[in-house]
Amino acid sequence: MLHAASQPELHTPRLLLRRWRPEDRLPFFQMNADPRVMEHFLSPFTKEESDAMVDRIEAHFAQHGYGFWAVELVGIAPFVGFVGLAVPRITAHFTPCVEIGWRLAHEVWGQGIAVEAAQAALRYGFETLQLKEIVAYTVPANLRSRRVMEKLGMTYNPEDDFDHPLIPEGHRLRRHVLYRVGHAVRAAQ
Repeated sequence: MLHAASQPELHTPRLLLRRWRPEDRLPFFQMNADPRVMEHFLSPFTKEESDAMVDRIEAHFAQHGYGFWAVELVGIAPFVGFVGLAVPRITAHFTPCVEIGWRLAHEVWGQGIAVEAAQAALRYGFETLQLKEIVAYTVPANLRSRRVMEKLGMTYNPEDDFDHPLIPEGHRLRRHVLYRVGHAVRAAQ
């Protein structure tokens, strides 16, 4: 496990992936309350649910030394969402594992930010953490996220589809698709 002093900030040409600050909570809640951003989730988040997620993210950093970094569009916006790596809280046929995930404010969609930030997170996962594989999952209808996964070199196998255990049976969002990328694939790109 990494110690707090060694928990990295990741830099790309446009972005800073950093630890969360107290002032990130309000724009994070506003993003989580946006029905466009939360279209593929059970419902938009309340302020309490949004704050609880930040608390879980911070606890994950404390336990693992990495997590979902706050994303800053340098010189333009101090907080536009999160991108990073996490150990999922669910049990499924592919766990234990490390997942890559993202959620960005609607105002910055379509600018390549998710791909740029996720590439930095993958690089960190494979080069620094020495992970063998990183996964991502979403509902089949979330074509935006699936395109990001494909741009990252992740592959999809329908045999990996699964029912998300935290989504009620019969709910339209229960079925999920799983994408994978291995260290060897990333090294070859």
